[in-house]
Amino acid sequence: MRIGILGGTFDPIHLGHINPALDVKQQLNLDQVWLMPNHIPPHKNTTMVSSFHRLEMVKLVCEHYPEFQLCDIEIKRDTTSYSVTTLTLLTQQYPQYEFFFIMGMDSFIQLPLWYQWQALFSLCHIALCQRPGWTIDTHSEMAKQLLLRQAYVSDNDQSKHGKIYRIDSQLIDISSTEIRQRLHQHTDTQSVLHPSTRAYIEQHQLYR
Repeated sequence: MRIGILGGTFDPIHLGHINPALDVKQQLNLDQVWLMPNHIPPHKNTTMVSSFHRLEMVKLVCEHYPEFQLCDIEIKRDTTSYSVTTLTLLTQQYPQYEFFFIMGMDSFIQLPLWYQWQALFSLCHIALCQRPGWTIDTHSEMAKQLLLRQAYVSDNDQSKHGKIYRIDSQLIDISSTEIRQRLHQHTDTQSVLHPSTRAYIEQHQLYR
């Protein structure tokens, strides 16, 4: 099976996560996309709501989209969520699967700051979604990696890992931080949150 992996704090999960994941699944002809909430994210100090609530919101989204499946491997692990550790575990559990790690250009540029980042290329492919306003320095390490590893679905490449696929996606230029501010100020979130997420947030009075 060909599996996309989208990790994040999902605090809360929003259409800026959902829409690109759907685009990746369609363009790379994946069998599923696994949504993987972090428990302790390595690049953030904390989350605004508990792991329980973030997990429940992702579960609701998965119920509405048959393309998605919840992956709770990180949120159940009481240690920092390093992607390379998680991908190592997943490739051991599912050696027959081909994994595509989904990330935006903003995260891709910062990849050299990640724990053992080079090892990711021996575990999975990267599905790279261009975020509005983010470009890559042509002299940077990641520009070199992109030049070296860029691949296309039409290449019919048989590699199980190590390639970078650029995804054309209609990305929403909004962050979870901005959405939390809107929720706190009781301003409109209809265009950025799935109805099930909005209903859950209202029911549990989150981000007030």
